[in-house]
Amino acid sequence: MEKIPYDYRIAAVFTDKNLSFRGNTAAIIQTPILLSHPEMQQIAYELNQPATTFLSPTADPNTYQVRWYAPEVEIGLCGHGAAAAAAFLGQRSPDIESFTLLYAAGQMQVKYKAPYSISLILDPIPVKKEILIPPAISKGLGIPLLAMFETGNKHIILAASEKAIRHMTPNFEVLRQSEIFGYAVTAPGDAVDFVSRTFVPHVQQLEDHATGSSHAMLAPFWSARLNKKKMTAHQLSPRGGAFHIQLDGDKLTLSGDFEWSLGVDIFERFQAAMK
Repeated sequence: MEKIPYDYRIAAVFTDKNLSFRGNTAAIIQTPILLSHPEMQQIAYELNQPATTFLSPTADPNTYQVRWYAPEVEIGLCGHGAAAAAAFLGQRSPDIESFTLLYAAGQMQVKYKAPYSISLILDPIPVKKEILIPPAISKGLGIPLLAMFETGNKHIILAASEKAIRHMTPNFEVLRQSEIFGYAVTAPGDAVDFVSRTFVPHVQQLEDHATGSSHAMLAPFWSARLNKKKMTAHQLSPRGGAFHIQLDGDKLTLSGDFEWSLGVDIFERFQAAMK
């Protein structure tokens, strides 16, 4: 990998040490102004993380512009990338209680609580309609599926049990025969309110490990079915993710833990360079 011209940190978010959940990783880079699209895409490619979060300050010390990139494409909304930004900004500015992230489609609030907790406050993503399950998805997932729903983000696929989701071995070559970009496969949980796994067969990553945007649509989906506003959820990916969920009116809070994946020396050099 070529040397990245900016210091950066990598955080793993929605972790749970007690469950050996390692969460989802994202790189975070702050620059005085947002870089150009080609520059950000190249850096994300070099870092090769599920997401790279680019931050730039505004006139308001609580507010930042944000863009998210996967190694091969820009991401419109990246919940775990926003969670990583909360950790980064919170440790850099411990006197600020919450931060506003401005992205192309809107804005969200993020919060940091010392030493290793973060929260996102964002708009829930509602179901638009139920659709027929494409044969390629049914065959490719290889488990009994009950229903499929379209949202303004990814799709939701309802399965019968946590066991079926936990032991799924998707055939991604078959899944790619459907043009649908990505979906969260979900079921009631045995020890938590619901579980899920998120698949994106058309990009390099194939399975996302701890997905904030998926839980932005799964939260209202399960809230309506369970008649609950406060829930816990596990993402049963190879790394695992743990989410605490609170629905309050038209806002959703996703909370969890994080840990740093790069040493403090890089972060301290970055802080010194930004002064």
